[in-house]
Amino acid sequence: AAGERLARQVMREGDMVARRAGDQFAVLLRESTPELAHSVAQRIALAFEQPLALDEHRLAVPVGVGIACWPGHADSADTLVHRAERAMLAAKRGRSGPLVYEPAMDDGSAQSLALLDELREALARGELRLHLQPKLSMATGGVAGAEALLRWQHPRRGLLPPGEFIPFAEQTGLVRELTLWVFEACARTWRELQAEGADMVLSLNLSARDLLDAELPARLEKRLLEQRVPAEAFCLEITEGAFLDDPQRALATLKRLSLMGFKLSIDDFGAGLSSYAWLKQLPVDELKIDTAFVRNMDRDPVDAKLVRSMIELAHNLGFGVVAEGVENARTWELLRELSCEQAQGFHMGRPMPVEEFLAWSARWVDKRRLLGTAGSAGLLH
Repeated sequence: AAGERLARQVMREGDMVARRAGDQFAVLLRESTPELAHSVAQRIALAFEQPLALDEHRLAVPVGVGIACWPGHADSADTLVHRAERAMLAAKRGRSGPLVYEPAMDDGSAQSLALLDELREALARGELRLHLQPKLSMATGGVAGAEALLRWQHPRRGLLPPGEFIPFAEQTGLVRELTLWVFEACARTWRELQAEGADMVLSLNLSARDLLDAELPARLEKRLLEQRVPAEAFCLEITEGAFLDDPQRALATLKRLSLMGFKLSIDDFGAGLSSYAWLKQLPVDELKIDTAFVRNMDRDPVDAKLVRSMIELAHNLGFGVVAEGVENARTWELLRELSCEQAQGFHMGRPMPVEEFLAWSARWVDKRRLLGTAGSAGLLH
């Protein structure tokens, strides 16, 4: 639908509209002028001010348009596309309508765009890695699940954490491709865990762009069928901020995912501006308390009170609770006394490669078997 709407705004013989990646399109205007290009860009931006119709829904589609002209802005096709993309990113950041490329845009975005190009190649070259961080049951001390965290084995810069590349991918549709890669890797890993006798739920993060993708549920369902894995094997984590762009559209996606059987979690709970009205509407199963509150609750009475309040709120709404950022035994005990269901943090285990997690999980099960359930808490001191 987005491509068709773009094509209607171009409409000249010889002009082209092509999908680059995810929700990013390139428009080629032949024998054009900067003035004509800007006029077309304005028509495109204006066209997307009207919501797209999808079945019975009307979806708002925010758009950023960047313009680069040959030969004034580039001397090759690749450079032309890259500079149009830089202008597009600047337009999205400024939210001020279409922007024409200018050299000053290179200062802040050249490295980002180079990284995005490398990241696209990394997907094809198999440079992405899945790491897992254990989530433990506070009632039994057993491994209840793990959070899947993406890493990039960069050929020159070494192993990169997600904070060094995910924010750039979120500016374009590339983050959706990364989400699907993580989901497929999690599905394969879950089958490995089942083969080892480990029954657990794997958690993975969804971005704001994922929630605004009406096709996401269908894409995930396709991969569930291909991998022969049930939706109940996964917990999809979303942050509070992911709802800000289009709350109704995000809610519609979450409801579809919940009906499919996915467990849903609000990640970094407490870090955003939570609305009780929204919380009672969301089809979520758990709240994941932000590290900033959990990390210091053993020595900061205010943080301890806030965590207690969040746990009580979650339980009153029928949600389970996961505390992230548990870094010592005292914090574990405080959370257990508050009836928190699960904990995650360096005190139990750092994020580790899948093979290492499988070995760690087996060792943990053996230790618990030797100690018995009553002695499981002793493993965490």
